[in-house]
Amino acid sequence: MGYVESLREIVGNTPLILVRPSILILNKTGEILLVRYQDNTWGVPGGLMELGESVEECAKREVEEEIGLQIKNLTLFGVFSGKELYTKLRNGHEYYNIIIGYICTDYEGEIKPDGAEVLEAKFYNLAALPDRIDPFIKSKMSEYVGKIQNILKSKC
Repeated sequence: MGYVESLREIVGNTPLILVRPSILILNKTGEILLVRYQDNTWGVPGGLMELGESVEECAKREVEEEIGLQIKNLTLFGVFSGKELYTKLRNGHEYYNIIIGYICTDYEGEIKPDGAEVLEAKFYNLAALPDRIDPFIKSKMSEYVGKIQNILKSKC
């Protein structure tokens, strides 16, 4: 049982603050890797931090578990929090997420979605994102497209 599940046994549906590292994985042509989750929305790989784990360790672990890539280097992209990151699941669980975003251009392995959390993973041009992308991610991509391109130029 993971950290969040253990907390839920104690606090029920009371809102929690969760740390959710996420990685914008960019290929050499500047496309971003998006993953399609069980609810058919597209997002960026990442997940919830466990006790005793660093943010970077969590981000790398989640990417390897969900899509089979090994992350080599991370560049901090930004920290995001606030009301717009509130989530209420169908089961009544409520969360306020703190997203710590990284950019990665140095990775290896073959993309293999786990089939449980992630159904599909593919690279997209920043100007042609899928329709069912998470609205928060879509707004941040638009807002920070220049920053993403500058980081990409300095890395490749």
